[in-house]
Amino acid sequence: MLTSSDKEFPVATKTLNDLFYDTLKDIYYAERQILKALPKMARSATDDKLKQAFEQHKEETQGQIERLQQVFEIIGKRAQGKTCEAIQGIIAEGEEIMEEFKDTPALDAGLVSSAQAVEHYEIARYGTLKAWAAQLGYKDAVALLDATLKEETKTDASLTQLAETAVNAAGEGARKAA
Repeated sequence: MLTSSDKEFPVATKTLNDLFYDTLKDIYYAERQILKALPKMARSATDDKLKQAFEQHKEETQGQIERLQQVFEIIGKRAQGKTCEAIQGIIAEGEEIMEEFKDTPALDAGLVSSAQAVEHYEIARYGTLKAWAAQLGYKDAVALLDATLKEETKTDASLTQLAETAVNAAGEGARKAA
């Protein structure tokens, strides 16, 4: 016979540790998808600084994947991804922009917008994972996740600066000329 406490806390109760692991798999999948998308974004960009930013972020992403693999080791789990529909949607939107705005002055502004959507997703995930790692006592994981969070925040700021100083104005150029 079940007691009221059995109903409130079933045997298969999920913990913060389970959520941490699940979210870690999510961002691992996302980073690997981003790694595949960045070369296409770099090829599509017309602004040299934007191309360079995408190429640099590809290198950073490889390092971030390696850090995630270390976090999996810290928690004693195999590094594996879990399909992340959010990143699939963000990447699909970026591909749509590349197709719809190809050969237009606004393409680079659209690419920055897509890249920042990716960055904001990553910043949210890494901030959460870092807080959970601290709560769970994964001190070494906190340092690894914090390093990536700082890189993602820096990349976002660099993209904002690039947009504000060059890309957005270039995208507006056709309207001013008309």
